[in-house]
Amino acid sequence: MNPVPVMLLTGFLGAGKTTLLNSLLREPAMAETAVLINEFGEIGLDHLLVERLDEDAVLLAAGCLCCTIRGDLTRALRDLAERPQPIRRVVIETTGLADPAPILQTLMSDPWLLRQYRLDGVVTLVDAVHGMATLDAQQEALRQAAVADRLVLTKTDLAAPEAVAALRERLAALNPVAPMLTVDQADAAALTDAGPFSADGKLPDIGAWVAAAARHHHHHHHDVNRHDARIRATCLRFEEPLPWEGLASYLEMMAMTQGQHVLRMKAILNLRGHPGPVVMHGVQHSFHPPMPLPDWPEGDDRSSRIVFILRDIDPRIVEDGLRAFLEAAPA
Repeated sequence: MNPVPVMLLTGFLGAGKTTLLNSLLREPAMAETAVLINEFGEIGLDHLLVERLDEDAVLLAAGCLCCTIRGDLTRALRDLAERPQPIRRVVIETTGLADPAPILQTLMSDPWLLRQYRLDGVVTLVDAVHGMATLDAQQEALRQAAVADRLVLTKTDLAAPEAVAALRERLAALNPVAPMLTVDQADAAALTDAGPFSADGKLPDIGAWVAAAARHHHHHHHDVNRHDARIRATCLRFEEPLPWEGLASYLEMMAMTQGQHVLRMKAILNLRGHPGPVVMHGVQHSFHPPMPLPDWPEGDDRSSRIVFILRDIDPRIVEDGLRAFLEAAPA
């Protein structure tokens, strides 16, 4: 059985997550989708606003997924997997106050969940009216945008064009690897299969996110007084096949000693002894097991490409450490 794809739908308070979710659930492509809704506080309301509330919609216990009820998330996903009704997809709508990283860690670290589910991608909504002020004031909003696979701008019709342009520029510097969409573009086709791999072999434009990360790594123009000046994207490319022993040892060391600095990692790898490409992704202290792809997404390009989105660490430290581990690996 193929693992069920899981979409993490996030965004700060008032960004429009429930409205987008209702729109998505009306699409035929989202049939047989189970919805997990998390709210902060003693009384949950968002689950009452999801139009397609049925036996596959679950309101998680009061509290924030990022801290108090990660066990509830695991139990809810286990319960869904054991139901007789077929489930083709899961959407987790987080509270606007959630840091996505611990949720991603749960999805990537539980061996049982890894057999049943795969991360389909992180979709983050950003309110065009209040987005700049929210990014200035709220660390959670920065993390939500930084780890996204897709960024969706909401309320652009209510914001001045120059404000929308400034927000786009800031988000592109914060997360150069995520395509940026408006709500009218955010249908199921645009938002699903958004992660670094998918079960049917379809891939996002890896070349585009690699090039974007490299470009923004070398050209930083955002205000150093902003919180997101602490967040940097860097891209590493290796033309020769990489030794798995060196790479795995480095990632294990990073997870143990520097995991708090790794907001997201994505990679397509050419590993020694592997006939085809391998993809990986990680967040903070967790790295998803490598998964093979049937074909290289860009024809003859067999180079390994690794993108790190980092916070409070110089990208050169990461690059120097990785190269040292690769050089020390047995030939």
